[in-house]
Amino acid sequence: MSSSVLSPAAWLRGSRRPTWMSDPKVLRTEVLAGLVVALALIPEAISFSIIAGVDPAIGLFASFTMAVTIAVVGGRPAMISAATGAVALVIAPLNREHGFGYLVAAVILAGVLQIVLGALGVARLMRFVPRSVMVGFVNSLAILIFMAQVPEMTNVPWPVYPLIAAGLALMVFFPKVTKVIPAPLVSIVILTVVTVAAGIAVPTVGDKGDLPSSLPVPGLPDVPFTLDTLTTIAPYALAMALVGLMESLMTAKLVDDITDTHSSKTRESIGQGIANIVTGFFGGMGGCAMIGQTMINVRVSGARTRLSTFLAGALLMVLCVVFGPVVSDIPMAALVAVMVMVSVATFDWHSIAPKTLRRMPAGEIAVMAVTVVCVVATHNLAIGVVVGSVTAMVIFAKRVAHLAEVTAVTDPDGGPVVYRVTGELFFASSNDLVGRFGYATDPDEVVIDLSAAHIWDASSVAALDAIETKYAQRGKSVEIIGLNEPSARIHRRLSGELTDH
Repeated sequence: MSSSVLSPAAWLRGSRRPTWMSDPKVLRTEVLAGLVVALALIPEAISFSIIAGVDPAIGLFASFTMAVTIAVVGGRPAMISAATGAVALVIAPLNREHGFGYLVAAVILAGVLQIVLGALGVARLMRFVPRSVMVGFVNSLAILIFMAQVPEMTNVPWPVYPLIAAGLALMVFFPKVTKVIPAPLVSIVILTVVTVAAGIAVPTVGDKGDLPSSLPVPGLPDVPFTLDTLTTIAPYALAMALVGLMESLMTAKLVDDITDTHSSKTRESIGQGIANIVTGFFGGMGGCAMIGQTMINVRVSGARTRLSTFLAGALLMVLCVVFGPVVSDIPMAALVAVMVMVSVATFDWHSIAPKTLRRMPAGEIAVMAVTVVCVVATHNLAIGVVVGSVTAMVIFAKRVAHLAEVTAVTDPDGGPVVYRVTGELFFASSNDLVGRFGYATDPDEVVIDLSAAHIWDASSVAALDAIETKYAQRGKSVEIIGLNEPSARIHRRLSGELTDH
């Protein structure tokens, strides 16, 4: 059996025994990290429910089922998947125009599409995302996380500001005392106790919406199972599948870099699909990887295993159903402080240091800036990544286009002239190749030596055909030599077939 194919048992248990089962310190870290993330998920899920136009319980149910399911079937340990703003924006028009039943059906179809895309190897496209786009993605993410907190810091009672400052101070200085308990959890508990004990009137989690009092139950979407329904939900499902996969795979790659570990992006893609299907059947609004909560889990709390992801979802429901009144009293200032700290920790400050910018190629800086601007302007990480990657490809193509050189060596005794072509021949570099030859002045025999070149596409073959045609019109012959095997293969297949005769 291929090493890339997992048996069902291996799929569920992973490739090795979890470290938290044998190391109490790891277990404690994972449990506390899961609790912190669960607390941070509640207001986020409620906010995304409002964006999607559904009841707050729908977003909370989605966060529960997404996190619990992806903990088992996902490819990236410690990554958090839940209801997200990107998915909410995609499916909000469908819910508004056709109703909640169609939204649920679209979530299920999106999950199916993600499984298909994952099986087809869409995760391999991640190799084409340049580092400059990745840096721009991370920096724009940090900016969006901070911007999302701004509404919680405007037009609010004045005690909110000292509470946020106190929360930030606790998270900066408490780790110097001990790292046994995550500083964000300490900050949330202390600020909640202070506000409740002192009767300080500030916005709380309960002000965001009512928390569910029971667990979700499975069921089928309330839609007619017809072709019309499929054509209605298909565009939204495809958009959700693509946006969800892109954000999830980018987040997985980011966590890989942070933890210096590798994860299966194909398994993550398929796992996201399974999680969305489960979420749809439980009446959730769907989701994908949550970058902010993932950073809380991995970077701030130090979690590294699937247990933290599972507990984030499980404890979310426990907090809502069992401890709803207590959770409702948590001041939003405490969670805002946590997210501000996450944004500061997420931003790649080294990337904008003057020393780095002086050494970085201008094209790399431009790609990073374009990615950041697009993400911040659209509030859509997927759009920024696509635009940034396309920009990087254009800059790369422009740079490589000038690497194809043509050098002529003339025989003083009247023999054939030899043109030595050096570099990569593709659509960008071969466009001006035709103009580099002396058709009128060259002798009757011309040799084009491609031993130091490589043909990549049909544009290069067409350029060589055009060169031969121009010489033939003057009664001169051309011999092409030195082709390596791949270049010779594409030349044999396409030469003479690209133009009408």
